[in-house]
Amino acid sequence: MTFLPRIRLKMAVRRSRTQKIAIFSLRLKAISRCIGLGLLTLFLITWVFPTPAQHPPIPLTGSTQIQVLSREQGTLNREQDINSVQEDDKALTQLEQGKALYAAGRFWQAIRVWQQAMQAYQAQGDRIHHALSLSYLSLAYQELGQWQEAEQAITQSLNLVANRLKPTRNHQRLLAQLLNTQASLHYAQGQMEAALETWKQAEQAYQDAGDQTGVFGSQINQAQVLQALGLYRRSQITLERMETQLQTQPDSLLKAAGLRSLGVALQVVGNLEESQQVLQQSLAITQRFDAVAEQSSTLFSLGNTARALQEFEDAIAYYQQAASIAISPLTQVEAQLNQLSLLIETQNWTDAQTLVPQIYAQLSNLPLNRAAVYAQVNFAESLMKMGSRGAGEQREMGELSQHLVRAGFVKTLPSRANRKSLNPPLHTQNHALESSEGFPRAIAQLLARAIHQARQLNDKRSESYALGQLGHLYMQTQQWLEARELTEEALSLAQGIQATEIAYRWQWQLSQILQHQGNLTGAIAANREAVHTLQSLRRDLVAINPDVQFSFRETVEPIYRNLVELLLSNQPTPEQLKVARETIESLRLAELENFFREACWQVQRQSIDQIDPQASVIYPIILPNHFAVIVSLPGKPLRYFQTDLAQTQIDSTIEQLIQALNPAWSNKERLRLSQQLYDWLIRPIEPELRENEIKTLVFVLDGALRNLPMAALHDGQQYLIENYNVALSAGLQLIEPRSLLPQQLKALTAGLTEARDGFPALPAVELEVENIAAQLPAKVFLNQQFTHETLQEQIETTPFPVVHLATHGQFSSKADNTFLLTWNSRIKVKDLDQLLQVRQRQDTNPIELLVLSACQTATGDKRAALGLAGLAVRSGARSTLATLWSVNDESTAQLMVEFYRQLTQSQVSKAQALRQAQLTLLRQPNYQHPFYWAPFVLVGNWL
Repeated sequence: MTFLPRIRLKMAVRRSRTQKIAIFSLRLKAISRCIGLGLLTLFLITWVFPTPAQHPPIPLTGSTQIQVLSREQGTLNREQDINSVQEDDKALTQLEQGKALYAAGRFWQAIRVWQQAMQAYQAQGDRIHHALSLSYLSLAYQELGQWQEAEQAITQSLNLVANRLKPTRNHQRLLAQLLNTQASLHYAQGQMEAALETWKQAEQAYQDAGDQTGVFGSQINQAQVLQALGLYRRSQITLERMETQLQTQPDSLLKAAGLRSLGVALQVVGNLEESQQVLQQSLAITQRFDAVAEQSSTLFSLGNTARALQEFEDAIAYYQQAASIAISPLTQVEAQLNQLSLLIETQNWTDAQTLVPQIYAQLSNLPLNRAAVYAQVNFAESLMKMGSRGAGEQREMGELSQHLVRAGFVKTLPSRANRKSLNPPLHTQNHALESSEGFPRAIAQLLARAIHQARQLNDKRSESYALGQLGHLYMQTQQWLEARELTEEALSLAQGIQATEIAYRWQWQLSQILQHQGNLTGAIAANREAVHTLQSLRRDLVAINPDVQFSFRETVEPIYRNLVELLLSNQPTPEQLKVARETIESLRLAELENFFREACWQVQRQSIDQIDPQASVIYPIILPNHFAVIVSLPGKPLRYFQTDLAQTQIDSTIEQLIQALNPAWSNKERLRLSQQLYDWLIRPIEPELRENEIKTLVFVLDGALRNLPMAALHDGQQYLIENYNVALSAGLQLIEPRSLLPQQLKALTAGLTEARDGFPALPAVELEVENIAAQLPAKVFLNQQFTHETLQEQIETTPFPVVHLATHGQFSSKADNTFLLTWNSRIKVKDLDQLLQVRQRQDTNPIELLVLSACQTATGDKRAALGLAGLAVRSGARSTLATLWSVNDESTAQLMVEFYRQLTQSQVSKAQALRQAQLTLLRQPNYQHPFYWAPFVLVGNWL
């Protein structure tokens, strides 16, 4: 283990309370450092921490630049008793200087220059340029997290021109710019409704000014706010309308920039295919006009979209093209940094090592600004990932270390002989690879330089990132005291500027450090703060982060899981068990929001006693070294037990059991595995379940367990379903308790019997729907009758409590791959709520039960059942009955007929009806294998 020399950094203690701001990203911000000053302030794209980065979607061309008004443009009516605007070369020069400094990311210097200009205009009585200077100051203060100063500046700016502007284009353009600045401040402070309204006003002002680019930018910002508010459909409609408007325009560089901005926005909201198509259009236009800089920006965005689509080879090719034709060193470095992080993600170590010296050579060409600091921090993060691969890659690490020497990181690598001359000396143990010892030290030097530059810029945000990353490096070298000091300083800086999107990272890092130092109480407290911060940012966690789909499990989920592990580590108290359960439920909710890339549920935590006094909720939790189980019983304290097992053993057993549920496998092996899981999950709580007369077991499943039907667990004598009703839930905070009364049974039934879209025929579906219609009032639509349009029309016009769809479908861990099949199209899960929740939006009865009788989980997707949970929640139905895998359609028809027959009986819950239907198959010789009856699962309200 290599010990790093302690980097002497001046540690100023800063104390402030953390406040919520609703900007979240897992990235360093590279966003709108130029656009923010113009007529468009686009808060769409941010940097991945460390990468991928993202360019501002619209370049500073045309009306997107800062508008410094001339005398004629700024003059107000003398009848308003306002001094006419006087030309002052010095003040105008200062405004231009400030623009250049801001565009270069040197915000503090821009503030000082603009303050001088503002004072000059104030002395002259020039209200227009005085107001403009204040607006610029507000934007710069926002970049530095100085929210009070930003608020004062924009309020004063608007007050200066209130009721004094003429309805001329120039004055309306000024008003639009001031409103745009105010909206960006609302947005940064989490005041989403206010931001939306202000951007609407800005859009109207741009319209009055005849500035279509300004109108377009305001609409994109509104779409982003709508997404952050969870109003996905409205956001989508806005973006689609903008695309239609752009397509009617003749090709130009402005149109190309607009298409690029739209493509980036579509990527953010998760419409990746549409994003790719729009960006390709933008690229074609830039190539036609031979606009090299614009081509590079669009190729960069295409790379990010391809990466989100997991088209990794295409993404790397796009990044390479963007870097090869880039005009500015920053653009080239950003593209190369994204390429490097993707090469690391895909474990292409050879190409990654080759790219390292190229990036380092470019870093020295960057000017002193925030972007340069971020680039160095991002580079350091990637190097740290390369350096933490372990002893198995010693040869490659040696080669990389030599690359660093040649690139100029360190002049020579330390040998065993001269280690003690270092201050402090390198640790003398575990040096299996001599040539790699300079590696962490070189990264430390890089981060120290980034910290120094951030302090030169007086940029607390970038300083916090660099300090925190240096703290993480000291964590890797197990120098815990230094790691803690750096992390606490980084956290203090983030809290001082109310940057909660940064603070949660350092709270989590501090928890890990304290845990290694043996301070369990402090570790729990810091981890709880990190979770609390994430929950306060839940809207932005999914709405603003374009990379969230493949970074969630790496950067967010571990924070929740580690808190649970800490709470359960040493004979947990009742309070700790309560917090652990709430944390697991919060994680389930965060997973669903990440799945849809939006926060759209108002949660209301409920006690099990309020829902069902004869039900028990079981929370299995797969931890690195434990199979932990929390059990909630009505009217009783939470119960906890655990089995000491490695996570790899747990996952292997689950995977083997899922495979063994195929009839081709040995029954003996299947029963052995099923009993093993039963022993871990149910056996320890059996006596209390009997004592409390529990009839229903509700599972909030974790990890790979979500692909396994709990009904198939076996106690050595019987299956679980033979003793209990079984249901699944994403958490009690999503349950809306209500029973389905027999008199409410009226069904809309639709299905496919013929092969469609590559899926096989389901001949027994016709018998299934006919038998259902024979038992309860139902409308039936088969094959050509079963279209998206017909389904929507029927749901809108007739209040069906039950919707039964006997059709193919797929559940996947990706929302875009989760769908239901109709005769003429696929209904994606993101569109399902628009189809099924019409009545709920019209304040009429929502769907009580959604039945999907022929769906399956995506092959090879270990988290595919997340798609089932997502579909169940997104449908708006209180309960969803679906299948984990595609089953024999004749047995399915029998089970469904019996299920509905049971439902028509009084006092029978949905969970009871499903259990009786499953037992009917279990007792038939042809279908007694769990393959036929076990995959039917009830999700949501089981009453």
